[in-house]
Amino acid sequence: MERLTGIHAVREALEAGRALDSVLIVSGRRGDRIEELVQLARRRGVPVRFEDRAQVDRAAGSREHQGVVAFAAAKPTVGLEDLLKAAKASPPGLLVLLDGIEDPHNLGAIIRTSLAAGAQGVIVTERRSAGLTDAVGRASAGALAHLPVARVPNLARAMEEVKEAGCWLVGFDERAGKCLTDLDLTGPVGIVLGGEGKGLHELVRTRCDFLASIPTTGPVRSLNVSVAAGIALFEVVRQRRGK
Repeated sequence: MERLTGIHAVREALEAGRALDSVLIVSGRRGDRIEELVQLARRRGVPVRFEDRAQVDRAAGSREHQGVVAFAAAKPTVGLEDLLKAAKASPPGLLVLLDGIEDPHNLGAIIRTSLAAGAQGVIVTERRSAGLTDAVGRASAGALAHLPVARVPNLARAMEEVKEAGCWLVGFDERAGKCLTDLDLTGPVGIVLGGEGKGLHELVRTRCDFLASIPTTGPVRSLNVSVAAGIALFEVVRQRRGK
């Protein structure tokens, strides 16, 4: 993924409308130029993160960055509205909502499986989520080029919009009493998966229409999130083909 350093280089990229994955700014950095940069990034829909100097130094690969580093996206995201239109245009819709997937290999694998299962798109969060980097593209084995991905600042709010568009939301939790195979997944549905080791945040959990677990045997209860995504998505495929 291409790295841009310095206020001027990042501002030029934003003004040119270049697809950026994120902008990192050193915490506590102030000034008119920084404020203008932040506002421009937000108008362009590019996530802005404030990090300590050591982390920005590592991201930049140098200390000569004027407190600003940006990363060019491997693929631009789409708007949530466009994703919902695509889901309505291909009934019954199937969307995948990810609550903080930080490992690019997991994100890439989920994108590939989502495409294979016929999903119309994936929704990820701007914060605490892997960006659409070259690593994600490689892990998706090319699927990232074909499947729309929307990045949203607030997943709980996006979930309300998905529900208003007619989708039932099914969140996955190993402690849920209801089993995946007991649910009717033949209608419009959004599959909601939590981040590695953390699962669903409470606010996201409460926005789900149903919580379900994946049936397992033996001492293993927790599955890798990309594996769980594959099981959930192809249960949707199985039920729809049966219908």
